[in-house]
Amino acid sequence: MSSIPVEDGKDEEANRLLRSQSTSSSPKSLYSPDEDDEEEVAFEEREKILIVDLNSPEAIDSCVVPPFSWKKLWLFTGPGFLMSIAFLDPGNLEGDLQAGAIAGYSLLWLLMWSTIMGLMIQLLSARVGVATGRHLAELCRDEYPNWAKLVLWFMAELALIGADIQEVIGSAIAIQILSHGVLPLWAGVIITASDCFMFLFLENYGVRKLEAVFAVLITTMGLSFAWMFADAKPSGKELVTGLLVPRLGSKTIRQAVGVVGCVIMPHNVFLHSALVQSRNVDPHKKSKVQEALNYYSIESSVALLISFMINLFVTSVFAKGFYGTKQADSIGLVNAGQYLQDKYGGGLLPILYIWGVGLLAAGQSSTITGTYAGQFIMGGFLNLRLKKWMRALITRSFAIIPTIIVAVIFNTSEASLDVLNEWLNVLQSIQIPFALIPLLTLVAKEQVMGVFKIGPVLERVAWTVAGLVIVINGYLLLDFFISEVKGVLFGFVVCFGTTAYLAFIIYLITHCGVLPSTWWSSLSKKIACIRT
Repeated sequence: MSSIPVEDGKDEEANRLLRSQSTSSSPKSLYSPDEDDEEEVAFEEREKILIVDLNSPEAIDSCVVPPFSWKKLWLFTGPGFLMSIAFLDPGNLEGDLQAGAIAGYSLLWLLMWSTIMGLMIQLLSARVGVATGRHLAELCRDEYPNWAKLVLWFMAELALIGADIQEVIGSAIAIQILSHGVLPLWAGVIITASDCFMFLFLENYGVRKLEAVFAVLITTMGLSFAWMFADAKPSGKELVTGLLVPRLGSKTIRQAVGVVGCVIMPHNVFLHSALVQSRNVDPHKKSKVQEALNYYSIESSVALLISFMINLFVTSVFAKGFYGTKQADSIGLVNAGQYLQDKYGGGLLPILYIWGVGLLAAGQSSTITGTYAGQFIMGGFLNLRLKKWMRALITRSFAIIPTIIVAVIFNTSEASLDVLNEWLNVLQSIQIPFALIPLLTLVAKEQVMGVFKIGPVLERVAWTVAGLVIVINGYLLLDFFISEVKGVLFGFVVCFGTTAYLAFIIYLITHCGVLPSTWWSSLSKKIACIRT
C-alpha cells in the first residue's frame, strides 16, 4: 500500500512536465491553445490517422505503454519510409556509384555506419515531433529571435533548392535515357515539375494513399537495383570484407567524405519531425507518446535498412564493373547508364533501361518529398496559413525555376553538370549545422520535451555524431574552396562569408546553453581545479 503514493507522485510529476508544454506562461509559448487556432499546423485533425487501442486494461491506463501489436505497427508505418527517400535521391546514387568506381568495396563499412548515424539523427527528429506535437521549423520559430529564425529559414530553403535541383536533374536524366535521347534535359525538368500537381492530387485522397505511392516507388528502386546487382554478380567475399573491415586510403578520402556527407540532408531533418504528426497521438499522454516513439523507431530502422541495401547494390555494381579502370574517374550520373550498357551489354532487359527506371523512381520520389518538406519549412518558420495548392506551388517554384535555368545552361556537356553537382553538394554541406544544432538544442530541453528530453549519455553521443558530420563536411568545403577559389576579390568574399558563417554557428551553439550540461560542469570543475 505504501508504494501507491510514490507511483502517484511519479505520475503527477510526469503529467506536470507534459502539461508544461501546453500551459507555459511565457509570452512566446509554443503551445498556447489560443495560438493554435491561428498557427500553421503540419496536419489538420481530420487528416490524421486514428490509432485505435485494443480494449484492454493497459490501453485504458494512460500511464502504461500498451503491448506490442503488429496491427499498430502497420498503422504507424509510413513516415519512416518517406524520410528514407532522402537516402536514395539521385545525389546519393551518384555518390554511391563514384565511391564504388573509385574506391571499390572498401567504403561499404563507412556506408553502413553513416546510415546508422543518419538513423540516430532521424529518430531524434521524430522524437521532437511526437513529444511536442510540433515540428522542428515551428519550434525554431519560437525558440530563436526574429533575425535568427529568418536566417535559419533562408538556409533551410537554400538546402532544399540545392537538393531539389539535383533530384529534378536526376529525373530529367532518367527521362532522357528512357526516351532514347529524344527528350532534352530541360524537357525532362518540366515533366518532373508536374509532380507538384500529382502530389496535390494524392494529398486529397489522404496520407495513406500518398505513402502507398512512395512504397511503390521504393519497391521499383529496390527491384531495379537488385536486378542490376544480380546481373553484375559482385564478389561476395570482397563485399563482406568491405562491410566488416574498415579501410581508408589517401586516394579515397574525398569519396569517403561524400559518403558521410550524403547521410544528413538538412531538409529531411525538418521533414521527419512533421511526418510523424500524421498519426493522431496525444502529446500530453506519456504512454501514447512512448508507444508512438517505439513504433516509429522500428519502422524507421526497417526503412533505412532497405535504403542501405539499395545503396549497397549500386556501390557494388560499380565497384565490380569500373574499379581500377580508366573510366572510374570520369563516371557520373549523366554517363553512368551508357557505361553500364557498354560493360554489361543488353540481354533480355538492357541494363541501361533498368538503371533509367531506378533513377526515375529515385528522382520522382525525392522531388515529391522535397515539395512536402518545402511546405513544412515555409509554413513552420513563417507561420503562413496558405491553401495547400498555393504552398506547394510556391515551394515548387523556388526549385523549378532555377532548375530550368540550370538545365538550359548546363545541358551542353557532362563536365559542366559534374561541376554543378559539386557546387550543389557544397551548398547543402554548408546548411547541415543549421538543421542539426537546433534539433539537438530542442531535444535536450526539458521546457520543450518534458519527460522525453534525451539523457546525458545520448546527448553526448548525438553531439559527437553531429560534430563528426559537421567536421567531415567542413573538410569537404575546405578542399573544394582551396581548389576552386581563385582571385583576390573572390577570396575576400569567401573569407567574409566564412567569418559570418562561423559566427552564426557559434551563436547557435551558445544559445540557451546548448552544449550538454555535463560537459560544461566537467569543464568548470577542471577550470576551478587549475585556479586552486
